[in-house]
Formats: sequence, C-alpha cells, structure tokens
Amino acid sequence: VAILLAPNSRLRMTVYNLYIFDRNGTCLHYSEWNRKKQPGMSREQEFKLMYGMLFSIKSFISRLSPTDYKDGFLNYQTNRYKLHFYETPSGLKFVMNTDLAAGNMRETLHQIYSSIYVEYVVKNPLYELGQPIESELFKAKLDNFVRGLPMFATKAS
Repeated sequence: VAILLAPNSRLRMTVYNLYIFDRNGTCLHYSEWNRKKQPGMSREQEFKLMYGMLFSIKSFISRLSPTDYKDGFLNYQTNRYKLHFYETPSGLKFVMNTDLAAGNMRETLHQIYSSIYVEYVVKNPLYELGQPIESELFKAKLDNFVRGLPMFATKAS
C-alpha cells in the first residue's frame, strides 16, 4: 500500500470499512468505502469472525497486559491495514479498517458515535434497539462524515 500525498503535502489515508456491533455481537451496521479485496465468505460469517476476533483480543489484552490498560484495546496493525476500535460504556463497538497511513482514529470513532449514531439512531423513535440500522439518513450522514475527513483519500495506490 502506498501512501498518497495531497497537493498540499498533507498525509492522506484510505478508509476501507466500518462495523458497528452491539454488546451481544450483532452487527448493527456495515459500510464500505475503498475495500479492494472481499473476504471470500458471507457477510454474516465475516461479522461473526470480526466480533470473535475482537472478543479474543480484548480478553487476551486484559489477561496478559503487564500494565492496567485504562483505555483498553485501541488498534492493531498488520503490514496491509490498521484496525481501529472504540467501545462505548454501553458496549457498542465501532471498528474501522484503514490503510497504514492513518493515525489514531479513536476520536473519529467517538465522533461517529456521539454525533451520528446518537443523533440519527438513538434519537430515532422508529429504531428498535438491537436491530440492524436501516435509516437512510444515518447512512448518508455517516458516508458524508467519513468522506469529509481531512485525511480521507478515495483510493489507495
């Protein structure tokens, strides 16, 4: 993955996808922007695999960490992508995959939760807790927010 530089030489990054899980592991929402490779399994299998991995990583960190992690698990990185994680006090889990150029996305994920999820899902009287998010307004606001990030690039080279 090459790092894209904007004309003003600011670092650019690519957002691949975003998952939102409830505390029980149900995927409430999935969005995709610049994902090049599909997983070779159904979406349901992918969601279960992702949630299981998150559960395992959190358990591993809490048991084997040499220090007390106040913030818990924030992200991990491979040689191809970076996974960012934000968990709310109520157990909602926001997971964003980006390229390696992305810095810490914790604040971005918190903004998605507080400014978009709370405003367009929690405050929506038609939304049933624990059900997939069907709101087109939520989806549009989320898409605009992610595409409007100063570091968002439309594709990775």
